[in-house]
Amino acid sequence: GYFGRGLLQKKSYAAAQSEAAQILEDVADERRAIIIEGKEEALKFRTDAEAEIRERRSEVQRTEQRIANRQENVERRATNLERRERKLSDKEKTVSELEHSLTELKAKRKQRLQEIGQLSMSDARNELMYSAEQEIEHDLAIRYRDFEEQARAEANEKARNILALAIHRFAADVVSEATVTTVQLPSDDMKGRLIGREGRNIRAIEKATGVDLIIDDTPEAVTLSCFDPVRREIARLAVTNLVSDGRIHPARIEEMVGRSEKEVSELIWKSGEEAALEVGVRGLHPDIVRLLGRLKYRYSYGENVLQHSIEVAHLSSMIASEVGANVKVAMAGGLLHDLGKALSHEVEGPHAEIGADIASKHSVAKAVCTCIAEHHDDVMSSTEAFIVSAADAISAARPGSRRDTAENYIKRLQAWKKSGAHLTAWRSATLFRRAAKCA
Repeated sequence: GYFGRGLLQKKSYAAAQSEAAQILEDVADERRAIIIEGKEEALKFRTDAEAEIRERRSEVQRTEQRIANRQENVERRATNLERRERKLSDKEKTVSELEHSLTELKAKRKQRLQEIGQLSMSDARNELMYSAEQEIEHDLAIRYRDFEEQARAEANEKARNILALAIHRFAADVVSEATVTTVQLPSDDMKGRLIGREGRNIRAIEKATGVDLIIDDTPEAVTLSCFDPVRREIARLAVTNLVSDGRIHPARIEEMVGRSEKEVSELIWKSGEEAALEVGVRGLHPDIVRLLGRLKYRYSYGENVLQHSIEVAHLSSMIASEVGANVKVAMAGGLLHDLGKALSHEVEGPHAEIGADIASKHSVAKAVCTCIAEHHDDVMSSTEAFIVSAADAISAARPGSRRDTAENYIKRLQAWKKSGAHLTAWRSATLFRRAAKCA
């Protein structure tokens, strides 16, 4: 029993020691947690205090800035007041001088009247009328000159505002499309199939489309050459369809060309109708609509003529609305001003005259025909024709609307050189590098 009780006491003592050690360890952990929590709270308080200090400092800085701005405003106002005081003093001096000169003039007038008093009634009247006429003529000349200068300045400013407003209201994308004359092939073997046995396929394509099919060493591509852009587009569609179909023989070529002609004809009608609807010109003859649609495949210096016509129509309507002209006539004239370019490859003569003749034959209003015929003339017979000419110049002259050729660029450089313009070596090198890049 004694030994058993000793063992139990040892076990209970060991358990008590382990429990005491666990309690001490828990107390140490709790102490560490309390210390860490206290440090975190102290750090948080410190961060908050620093943030508050920074905010107060920034507020103090803003207050100082406001005070400095107010001081600057006060100093500026004081400077303005001083300037006004100086101006007022100068004006007072001027007024005093004017009063002095007026007093002298009154004295001279009295003396003159005394001299006139010795004259007869008719002589006095004549002299008085002569002096009055001289003064009135002088005043009228000065006022007329002032009115003329004011009217010229207001007219120039108003014209600038009208053009700027019209250009700002109509913001169009820059046209940078190029004429499509190349058809891509899946492989060079297709060139032999396009040529055919003894060249019958290429002869059939050229006969059906009226386009020269050029097959050279360009890899996987053939070139179409023709002055008529509509025929070139028909040939491009026909060759593309033949290449994708794979069956290339004269009968199939004629079938594909006929199908392409129908497709291009539908696209031409749809393009002309969409252009007329977009601009808002109604009542056009179907032939006019088709000719308008043909302009989709016509390019001038890299600029699409149909897009250019739509842009000119919008600009003309906006300028006409600003100056009080006939908006409908200006809009229709702007849309149809390059109508003659659709037939420039078929009919000889200036495109303005061609377009005016075609429009007059299809019952287009006389005022619109005048706009078409005179949009490149130096003298216009109507306000709307002048507006269409100005809109045409604005649309063609804006950056990116047209591309220039290397020959024209070099010709301009040579003209500048002949006119005596002395360019530095750096500027000359820069200009010729641009010419080479353009080429």
